[in-house]
Amino acid sequence: MRQKVLFLCTGNACRSQMAEGWLKHLGGDRFDVYSAGIVAHGKNPRAIRAMKEAGVDISDQQSEVLDVSLLDEIDLLITVCGNADERCPIIPVSCEKQHWPFDDPAAASGSEKEIMAEFSRVRDQIRHRIDCFLQP
Repeated sequence: MRQKVLFLCTGNACRSQMAEGWLKHLGGDRFDVYSAGIVAHGKNPRAIRAMKEAGVDISDQQSEVLDVSLLDEIDLLITVCGNADERCPIIPVSCEKQHWPFDDPAAASGSEKEIMAEFSRVRDQIRHRIDCFLQP
């Protein structure tokens, strides 16, 4: 039976999108993977670009607001930012909740090269966390 995993972030634009992409890519058919935000900010083109550079296409994923009815169906809710962790709605007892905090790459400043370096750094941190999650 496939485990249903939801990644929750503030705007479902960067971190939760990258986490969804990594788990779909690395977890194969073991998981049904979703991502959502407290609000939907739209997909961040830099997140799409950073993931594409790592060989994962997330361009078809959607930026969505959390549908609380989904909470009754998932097995694991993972918040990837402090705001989502603090504002997370009450989840059913059948659902496990974990908090994996990552820096917000969209808050990076500097040149385009420096900003993309931050997106790549966070992308790689998320991949590492997904790799650890997938270890038996």
